[in-house]
Amino acid sequence: MHSILIICFLPLLAAAIAGLGNKSIGFVPAKAITTGALFVACALSWPIFIGFMSGSLSATVVPVFTWIQSGDMNAAWALRVDALTAVMLVVVTSVSALVHLYSWGYMSEDPDQPRFFAYLSLFTFAMLMLVTANNLIQMFFGWEGVGLASYLLIGFWFRKPSANAAAIKAFVVNRVGDLGFMLGIFATFLVFGTISIPEILASAPGMAGSTIGFLGHRYDTLTVICLLLFVGAMGKSAQLGLHTWLPDAMEGPTPVSALIHAATMVTAGVFMVCRLSPLFDTSPVALHVVASIGAATCLFAATCGLVQTDIKRVIAYSTCSQLGYMFFAAGVGAYGAAMFHLFTHAFFKALLFLGAGSVIHAMHHEQDMRYYGGLRKEIPVTFWAMMMGTLAITGVGIPGVYGLPMIGFAGFYSKDAIIEASWAAGEPGVWFVGVLVAAITSFYSWRLMFLTFWGQPRWAASEHIQHAVHDAHGHGHDHAHDHDHAHAHAMAHDAHHANEAHGNPAHAEDGGHSPSAHGASPDEVKDGTGGYHPHESPLPILIPLIVLSIGAIAAGWAFHAFFIEPSAGEEYWKGALAFHEHLMHAMHEVPVPIKLSAFVAMLLGLGTAWYAYIVNTRFPAAVADQFSVLYRFLLHKWYFDELYDLLFVRPAFAIGRLLWHKGDEGTIDRFGPNGSAWLVAAGSRLAGKLQSGYVYTYAFVMLIGLTAAVTWAIAG
Repeated sequence: MHSILIICFLPLLAAAIAGLGNKSIGFVPAKAITTGALFVACALSWPIFIGFMSGSLSATVVPVFTWIQSGDMNAAWALRVDALTAVMLVVVTSVSALVHLYSWGYMSEDPDQPRFFAYLSLFTFAMLMLVTANNLIQMFFGWEGVGLASYLLIGFWFRKPSANAAAIKAFVVNRVGDLGFMLGIFATFLVFGTISIPEILASAPGMAGSTIGFLGHRYDTLTVICLLLFVGAMGKSAQLGLHTWLPDAMEGPTPVSALIHAATMVTAGVFMVCRLSPLFDTSPVALHVVASIGAATCLFAATCGLVQTDIKRVIAYSTCSQLGYMFFAAGVGAYGAAMFHLFTHAFFKALLFLGAGSVIHAMHHEQDMRYYGGLRKEIPVTFWAMMMGTLAITGVGIPGVYGLPMIGFAGFYSKDAIIEASWAAGEPGVWFVGVLVAAITSFYSWRLMFLTFWGQPRWAASEHIQHAVHDAHGHGHDHAHDHDHAHAHAMAHDAHHANEAHGNPAHAEDGGHSPSAHGASPDEVKDGTGGYHPHESPLPILIPLIVLSIGAIAAGWAFHAFFIEPSAGEEYWKGALAFHEHLMHAMHEVPVPIKLSAFVAMLLGLGTAWYAYIVNTRFPAAVADQFSVLYRFLLHKWYFDELYDLLFVRPAFAIGRLLWHKGDEGTIDRFGPNGSAWLVAAGSRLAGKLQSGYVYTYAFVMLIGLTAAVTWAIAG
């Protein structure tokens, strides 16, 4: 079990070598060291996971060193390895290793590759510290570590203003959640007298019913603690209210998006709630809040994903929505189902993001799906990988009813388990939201596929494609990896969202550009290609897609028994989280219509998307025109950014400017250093007048001095 030390600290060592060595050690050694370290960590993680599945391993704590010891607080640094840790180890190391390999191809022309790979490995180390923490302070160290690493990676292209703004936004929004987490840790220490997670969970049932006073009122102690901790989870996992940073995080390189969304930062909140599930179980109020926020986030993000045109933003909102599923599963007490969905989601979400990166690579860094179309024959490996991811996220499978065997893609097992568990837990409202979002998820996922891979090419209207054709015809300006302009074209078309083509080639050809001016023949303009020929990605990009496709296909079928079967509590989890066997029994015995609900919702979303983007491509634009108010509402993401800008950002800047001009410049500087300097200068000028150089002036001064001396002598 001491292999856990290698798993956790090898990425840190690799990050230090690549980061400190930087360009002096060369691009290839930096990439090889970090990637190799992650594959070693991955290879050591899977035996631990399999050992817990088979029952050959049991929970253990590996001490590292005494970190903080002050009074009653003892924060010994130790690595906790149990079934819950084992799940996170394989998720984090597997996805991170594949992202490292993918980055060999995707970032091959970036001049700062050693720094990028160092940041990736640092990100992985921080997440491993979080999931192996044996006390809350150690967990907070990893918690802040992933926050720092996300800031560095989102803002990796620091010369790009939008990337800098997105990094700052992620950092600031997460500070709000982290404040709640810090207060929760502080309250936990005050109440339990320890920060050791096992000791807290063992003592929690005995604290049920206790109250705490605040401003003349009494509140349930454990409810207050759980809600404060959940605020931290809301920030890291981008739940409604603290979600605004996640879509903007797309400004970072695509491998970063995959790592953040699939395996590291956004899963931290779900993991924390499941790790502390015995504590949350003592507060029905807190669980109700968790379920409600999760369901609200699930619905909110899904509706936003309906109208996005940037391929990465569609997938980003799907992440936010899927995290909502995980939280409302935890809120109804189905912690095993929440972790199961986290596990399967890691595979198909990493696959979708990396697949989107392959599409963007093939399309000369064009991210607007309105300028795709007809790509399935051009980039077949990427197409089939994205197809596997879409089948997984939409939950394609055969429900186990009427004697049929239950079999399907990864998301089918985990998402259906969550929906069935919400019904079994007596939460019909949450169940309805889950089914509704399943239909919406199916719609926007297939919308992405149809706009990207089906229909006629609409490449001719893309400025990025025109630059590629222009360069190919010998005009010499290399835009091949001009990442700083990756979003420029999409942003230029924000004003045209209301007239969105939704896959209509006629609109794409009327984009206001002239492909023929860039070397395309009239026939190439007419067929929508603009003379451009997409190319499949290199092997370092395709290999991770193939491996993740296997996970998207088989992860649910292969591992569902270890997460959600009634016997899993004793056979696998063994106290690593609160496992309610009665709920798992009830989940498997829900009525047939409930079992079929998610399946029907998936078909409804698929059928609607097929009609809108294949059969009648003018239908989406007609609906957008008919419901223009709702369309703009969703396009502006429920106006959360505008509301926060009005309530917080502008007042903060106004207060800052006031304190700057009136406080700093007008008071402190005026009467402090600037005032002192003025007095010295004024005194110097007055003293200088005494040194005039005129004899009569000196005689006059001497006379005054002599008179004063005589007067003093007489008076004395």
